[in-house]
Amino acid sequence: MKGSQIVLDHIDMDGETVEAAALIAEGRLQDLIVDHPDQPAPGAIYRAICDRPVKGQGGMFVKTPEGMGFLRQLRGYAPGQTVMVQVTGYAEPGKALPLTTKVLFKSRYAIVTPGAPGMNISRALKDDDLRDELTVIAHEVFGSHPVAELGAGLILRSACEGADMEDVAEDIAAMADLAAQVLADEGSEAELLVDGPTAHELALRDWPQSQVSDPGAKPLAAFEAEGVLDLLGPFGTEAPLSGSGSLFIEATRACVSIDVNTGGDNSPAAGLKANLNAARELPRQLRVRGLGGIIYLDLAPMGKKDRRQFEGAIKAAFRADQIETVLAGWTPLGNFELQRKRDRLPQAGILAKLMA
Repeated sequence: MKGSQIVLDHIDMDGETVEAAALIAEGRLQDLIVDHPDQPAPGAIYRAICDRPVKGQGGMFVKTPEGMGFLRQLRGYAPGQTVMVQVTGYAEPGKALPLTTKVLFKSRYAIVTPGAPGMNISRALKDDDLRDELTVIAHEVFGSHPVAELGAGLILRSACEGADMEDVAEDIAAMADLAAQVLADEGSEAELLVDGPTAHELALRDWPQSQVSDPGAKPLAAFEAEGVLDLLGPFGTEAPLSGSGSLFIEATRACVSIDVNTGGDNSPAAGLKANLNAARELPRQLRVRGLGGIIYLDLAPMGKKDRRQFEGAIKAAFRADQIETVLAGWTPLGNFELQRKRDRLPQAGILAKLMA
């Protein structure tokens, strides 16, 4: 199938029905999001209570309605004070919920940024006429809004390209109103202020405008009808690459280990070809599998002169990926190291269930 398609469905997870969304582009599964009911979704906003500082790290443990959370580099707060926080990712087993005080209110077209005044437009939008039109709308809708007077800023996202300007204006107004309501909060107990987005909301907010297949009456009905289940094959431990190469992907509690193999190709350039194919395929594999944290690539043999070409390929691949990833570079043993934000939980169990 040419073009892209968003497929919305539900999955039965331990007796509870949760939302799931898949993105198909050019006949390949590009992304998969599944709700995890046992953890708060990234993006949720809480009123938290400061509990105890962590000496030497400049951090603070805080109490939320979902348990303990951790804030890095929090200064000027004492135990017992309230602080507004936002969930930045999923907690690893046995660890506190990762939080930030840099709260964002994000929709498809707009992001309201409390404490960071100013109005900005995504650099991905190159058309000068469009930028001028968006600037006028931003000043009309947001410039005189009470939340702007409180020091909040506005970012217009790249999704504004091709959008109806009335929809953009309504989106800006809705996010500004929500931000003003939340920032006016004066409660004193730990409380959920804004729910994090569900899988369906995330898909419709962050994925490209596509044909949307609504969820069926039964769990997995839409996934089966639209071929999502048939596209899950390349997401076992071994993932095929273009040509004869493959990836072996294994996740542990400490890190993700990925081995690149050339397969049956014994030509002098086999290692470089496999590594370049691995660089292009890696973001998709990590997205669908829900993998993050520290990632080590054990690459196929190639000369040191080829490293620059590999670095260019992997930078280009992750530049188009929405999940924040730091390319740390080469280790002393010649592996390539990355660090990826834990926006999702590992989905090995879910993938195995769907492929069964």
